[in-house]
Amino acid sequence: MKVKLAYGEGQLEVELPTERTTVIEPTPIVGLPDERAAVLAALENPIGTPPLRQLLKRVDRITIVFTDLTRATPNHRLLPWLLGYLSGMVPCEQITLLNGLGTHRPNTHAELEKMLTPAVVENYRVLNHEPENQDAHIQVGVTRDGTPALLNRHLVEADVRIITGFIEPHFFAGFSGGPKGIMPGVAHLKTVMSNHGARNIGDANAVFGVTEGNPIWEEMRDIALRAGPSFLLNVALNDERQITGIFAGDLLAAHKVGIEFVRRVAMQPVTELFDIVVTTNSGYPLDLNLYQGVKGMSTGARILKPGGTLILAAECREGLPANSPMDKLLRSVSSPEEVLALLATPGIVRPEQWQAQIQALIQRRAKVLVHSSLPDEIIRAAHLTPCRDIAVTVAQTLGELGGQARVAVLPQGPLTIPYLKANSL
Repeated sequence: MKVKLAYGEGQLEVELPTERTTVIEPTPIVGLPDERAAVLAALENPIGTPPLRQLLKRVDRITIVFTDLTRATPNHRLLPWLLGYLSGMVPCEQITLLNGLGTHRPNTHAELEKMLTPAVVENYRVLNHEPENQDAHIQVGVTRDGTPALLNRHLVEADVRIITGFIEPHFFAGFSGGPKGIMPGVAHLKTVMSNHGARNIGDANAVFGVTEGNPIWEEMRDIALRAGPSFLLNVALNDERQITGIFAGDLLAAHKVGIEFVRRVAMQPVTELFDIVVTTNSGYPLDLNLYQGVKGMSTGARILKPGGTLILAAECREGLPANSPMDKLLRSVSSPEEVLALLATPGIVRPEQWQAQIQALIQRRAKVLVHSSLPDEIIRAAHLTPCRDIAVTVAQTLGELGGQARVAVLPQGPLTIPYLKANSL
């Protein structure tokens, strides 16, 4: 059979043996027939709060948080519709659009124009979050380990906070969207590093699909609430990036409804583990770099037999990126086990260590190969194995394993979260 894998801004077609391959995808759902009308209706009929217009005064300072270049949120549609709704109620000079980078790199002016439209960038104040600038933050208590909980001052000092984004399963926070738009979206690096520390990442509940009881998500929630009330505008998307659901209103109440909507679409049961799993990172923009690729690895590892082979297809046009904290961390050790040993050392903390830790934990139980646009030496420097031809690699591996071996394919990567039926979430 020919399977089309999400890859970059297109698809990668791979030939796999029909009788031994299971393709696992999200439940198909069509996009809303009139997205703009549905967004405006959600703002007027929110979950758990009065309509957004009733929360506004003409003198209010509004901060709108939006997701960065690595997320598939249709900002270029969502933000103009939201700003159009606000026009006439609050002057545009009192509105700040804050790019929720988390710890990612700032987006360029050209990237912001592509993400938000040139008109929005020209007519509104658009700022990149500054995760390492102490002066750009206000303390709102401490994290569970006593680290200062610092949030961007534009968010905390606003009279009205609007958090936009989209909801998808997340490999250690349970689900994206909701409070995650605030923490880590506009939190200081050291606050994020505390929340994403080795102990929390290693918790059994820090997995896809789990929020309540997940120490990472619960702390994100608690810190986000300390900023004050926030109005949520989150969406769900299908594999064509069409909006399938809109969840507006109270930060937690609206997010909870969105989570259950996404859970029904994304979570897919299987009855057995597989010898080989081929997965993706959902294509562009999530497969911009190998750092994000750990999400796709985590998705496939859920249904892989111990000692199995995991193949990730991710374009990675921005590299790992080179000289990023994760790149430096991986190059500083000689193996995935050394990553885990280093991070288990008291007092050792590294930026982006959470991705390296999760990758190493997957490699502890699986052989991980990567098909990408990267040179082989970049992949090997990350302690991964290059895969130049997925079909050939699968065929060779099946030949070595014998006639009973089976393959699972996740063409949309982490937009699909498979699970063993006995372990239903």
